Formats: sequence, structure tokens, C-alpha cells
Amino acid sequence: MDLEIRHLKTLVGLKKTGSLVAAAEQLKLSQSALSHQLKVLEDYLGTPVLVRKTRPMRFTPAGQKLLELADKVLPLITQTEQQLSRIKTGDSGHLHIGVECHSCFDWLMPTLDQYRVQWPDVELDLSTGFDFNPVESLLRANADLIITSDIRNSDEITYIPLFKYQLLLAVSRQHPLASEACILAEDMYDDTLITYPVERQRLDIFTRFLTPAGVEPSLVRHSQVNAMTLQLIASNRGVAALPCWVLNKKMLEQYDIAALPLGEQEIWGTLYAAIRNEDVQQPYIQGFLKLARQTISTHLEGIIPIEDGGNSPA
Repeated sequence: MDLEIRHLKTLVGLKKTGSLVAAAEQLKLSQSALSHQLKVLEDYLGTPVLVRKTRPMRFTPAGQKLLELADKVLPLITQTEQQLSRIKTGDSGHLHIGVECHSCFDWLMPTLDQYRVQWPDVELDLSTGFDFNPVESLLRANADLIITSDIRNSDEITYIPLFKYQLLLAVSRQHPLASEACILAEDMYDDTLITYPVERQRLDIFTRFLTPAGVEPSLVRHSQVNAMTLQLIASNRGVAALPCWVLNKKMLEQYDIAALPLGEQEIWGTLYAAIRNEDVQQPYIQGFLKLARQTISTHLEGIIPIEDGGNSPA
């Protein structure tokens, strides 16, 4: 025989009620079954746990030691059972979000503020950077959800579209092209292009605008922070293709810059939440997506929300 949880619960019941009769009733046992359980326990320990025929009931040193163990173990068991129940129902879990684009903080941080209030039992983590490989990060469980505009083929990942956004070229008000209705690829031969520090094949300004037209800017420089990029543009030291929600009216006025469509047909992208297939229907992930869409629709200018978030397995 081994010491079992039921033995600890029996001793706690005896301590609370002070009698075998009351403890048996609380534990839903017959008095004889409770007495038998105590005898088996004492035979196993080789020492009594109760001082018999005393009022009030007293515990031996062995019984006291077991009660100390019960005080430590039983609350942990109860807490774990509650946590497991919340995990089963999807009310608890761990949501590690990876973000490639620093511009997303404009809507992501307000979303997380609300999420912490509505889902207090979900542990949140946040990682940022430009070197995320969504598929690798998700399959290795380094992240549970990644905000990305890149779809990479994988049968194990679902990409849920959040919203569509227009890509605009930000230029100084003193730039020769500032008054144009739109920017053509050939207009950018003599420009310094400021981009995020990622591969060209991940930048729409190259893959969907410049490279198809055979255009190469005179210089390409990198900036990780939007505020620095906007400062450089304002001082006429380069131009940058940025999402329309970054180039909102407030930013354009603050930095005295202009935002122009790329090409006559314009360039639009989609921002996705990439999630492992088996986690898509987790309630706490669906809760995040719902809050994200609500925040996006109220915080971002010029975007087209995708309310149903139709799943897009890649």
C-alpha cells in the first residue's frame, strides 16, 4: 500500500469535524469504512495517527505530520484540477504572440490590454523582430500565433486574414513627387529607399512594384523603427513604402510628409494571424482574434477589416 490522497482527505475531515461519525458523513463513507481505512493506514505506517477515546479528538505526532502534508498538497491538487478544467474548456492556456512588424503595435497593444482583462487565466508572451519564420516558429512551439503579411506553404498552419491595407509611399513635402496623384516605378530610379531590414523577397515594394518594372533605386537603407523612418523622410533623406495605417492623418501632419499610392492600380496587402491548425478553434485564441478585429476597426485608418476572418490554410 502507498500513502494516498484519500488518506490525507480523511485526516483533514477528522480534524474539521472532530468525530468519526461527522467525518464519515462529510466524506460520504460509512463509519465502519472510515474506521477500516484508518486501521489500514496505521498498519501501513506502523504507528497510530489518532489518540483514541479522547474528547476533543487528538492526533498523534504521526497524524500531525500527515496533516501538515495535507495542508501543502491538497490545495495544490485542487488548484491544478481547476486549471486543468479551464484548459479543457479553453478558458486557460498560454498564448505566445510573435510580431514581425513594429507598426502592428498601434492596434496590438490596445488589443492585449483588453485581452488581459477578459482572459485573465491565459498567460501572455510577446516576441518581436523581423526574422520570424512563421512556419518554423509555430511548428517548434516557439510561438502560438504570429502576426504576418507573408504566407508560407505548410499543411500544418492556418492563416486567418485580419484586414487589408494599402501600401503607400511616404515622401517629404519638398520631394519633387509630393504633388503627384500616384507614384510610378520609374519615378524611383533616383531615390533612396528606406525599408525594414528583411529580405527583398518579403517586401511588396520590390516584389510587386519595382522588380517587375526592372527598377532599382539609387540606394537602399534600412530602419527598424517607424519613427526614425519618418524622421528621415521628413528631412528629405529618403522615401519609404509603409502601411496606410502608419501614414494616417496625424502622422502626415506631425512629420509634414505626403503619402502617395503606388501605381495607378494601387498595391494592397493583407495582414494575417498564423496559427497551428490544431489550435485555431481554441476559445482563448478565438477570443484574441475577436478582440483584435474590434480594435482594428476602431484604431486604424484606411484599412478594410475582414470580419469573418475566413481561414486560409497555406
